[in-house]
Amino acid sequence: MVTTGRTTGADAPPVQHEGVPHTIARRSVAAAAFGNAMEWYDFSVYAFFAGYIAHNFFRSGNATSALMSTFVVFGAGFVARPLGALVGGVYADRIGRKAALMMSIGAMGIGTLVIAVAPPVATIGVGAPILLLIGRLFQGFSTGSEIGGAASFLIESAPADRRSLYASWLQASMGISNLLSALVGFIITSVFPESALQDWAWRIPFVLGLLIIPVGVYIRRQLPETEAFTEQDSAAGDDGDQPGPLRILLTEHRDALGTALLVSMLWTISVYAFLIYLPTYYKLPEAGLGFTDQQTFLASLVGNVVVLVGCLAAGRLADRVGTRPLLVGSAVSMIILPTPCLMWLHAQPYLPVLLAVHMVLCATVAGFAGVVSSVLPRAFPVRVRSTGLSLSYNIAAVCFAGTTPLLMTWATADLTVYAPTIWVIIGSACCLAVLPSLYRQVRRVAEQEG
Repeated sequence: MVTTGRTTGADAPPVQHEGVPHTIARRSVAAAAFGNAMEWYDFSVYAFFAGYIAHNFFRSGNATSALMSTFVVFGAGFVARPLGALVGGVYADRIGRKAALMMSIGAMGIGTLVIAVAPPVATIGVGAPILLLIGRLFQGFSTGSEIGGAASFLIESAPADRRSLYASWLQASMGISNLLSALVGFIITSVFPESALQDWAWRIPFVLGLLIIPVGVYIRRQLPETEAFTEQDSAAGDDGDQPGPLRILLTEHRDALGTALLVSMLWTISVYAFLIYLPTYYKLPEAGLGFTDQQTFLASLVGNVVVLVGCLAAGRLADRVGTRPLLVGSAVSMIILPTPCLMWLHAQPYLPVLLAVHMVLCATVAGFAGVVSSVLPRAFPVRVRSTGLSLSYNIAAVCFAGTTPLLMTWATADLTVYAPTIWVIIGSACCLAVLPSLYRQVRRVAEQEG
C-alpha cells in the first residue's frame, strides 16, 4: 500500500492493487480522458449551437420559442441516460470497464452522425425534429453509459497516492471538450457570415466530432482492464449463483445510491447551468445583457481553461489535504459567489466583466467537480461501482440537469434574470446536507475492501 501520510478515515485512498506501474496508469488515464473529451465535445456542441439548430429544425416566428423547442429536444436526450446508465453500468461491472467505454463512444458516434446530416425542417418538414430527437437519444444513451465506466476506470487505474488527481481528469476532460467546442464555435462564428451559419456552417463542429471519434475508438481499444475489476471478476467467477450488480445495488446499497444522487445533483446542475447554459444566457434577449456570439464563445473558451486547470489543481490538492475540505468549500462558494457576480455583470455588461464573472463561476464548478469524481465511486464497492455511480449521476442529470437549459430560459424570461444562480444554490444546499452521509459510506466501503 502506497500512502501519502496525510489522509485518514474516509479520505484515505482505497486499497492499492500492486502491479500497476505509474507509466501504465498514466497511459490508461490519458486514453480514457481523451475518449471522454471527444464524447462530451459532441454533446456540448449541441448546446453551444442551439440557436442555429433551432433555426434549422423548428418552424416558429418567435426565436425564443424555437430555442425552447431546441432545449426540449436537448432535455429529451436525457430520457435515454438512465437506460444508458443501466446498460453501461451493469456491462462495466459484469464484462469490464474497457468494454463499456468502447460501447459508449460508438453510441455517441451514431448520434452525432444523425445530427450532422439531418436535413432541415424546410426540406423534410416534421421529419427534421424527429431525426434531431433520434440523434439526441443516442447521445443521451452514450453519456449515460460513459460516466460510471470512465470514473471506475480512472480511480482503479491510478496509484493510491494520486487517486484524486487521476480521477479529476474525468471533469477536466469535459472541460477540454467544452474548450474545443467553444474554440471551434469562436472560429466558425468569426470566419463565416451569419447567413452561412444559419444555413450550413453550424454543422461543421459535428462533422469535426465525427472525424475525431475513430481516434478515440482506436485509443480505447488499447486500454488494459483494471486490476481491481479483474480480481473482483475472478472472485465472482467462483460463485455462479451470485446476483447481478443491479440487484446487489438495490438490495444492499440503497442508502449510498440516494446519497450519491443528491451529491450528483450539485455536480450536474453546476455543470449544466454555468458551463453549458450560460454561454446561451449571455446573449439571450430576456437576460438583457446583449453579448454577441463571438463574445460568449470567447467567455466559454476562457472559462473552460479555468475548468481544465482548476479540476487538476483541485485533484492534486485533494491528494494532499483530503477531499472533504475542498468539497465543502466549493459547495459553499457556489452559494455565496454566483449571485453577486451576476449582479455585477448586469450592472456593467462589458466584455472584461463578462470574462471575469465567467471565470469565477467556472472556478467554483472546477473546485467541486474536480474532486467529487474521486469520492462518489468510492461510495460503492468494486462489484457495483460502475452501476451505482452511473445510476445516481444520471438520475440526477435527468431530474435536475436535463431540464436546466429549458427551465432557465423560461425562468429568466418570466421570473428573474438570476435564475441560474438560484438553481445552483438549491443544489449546493442539498449537497452539503448529505456530505456527512457520503463520507460514512466511503469509510464503510474502504473498511470492507481493505
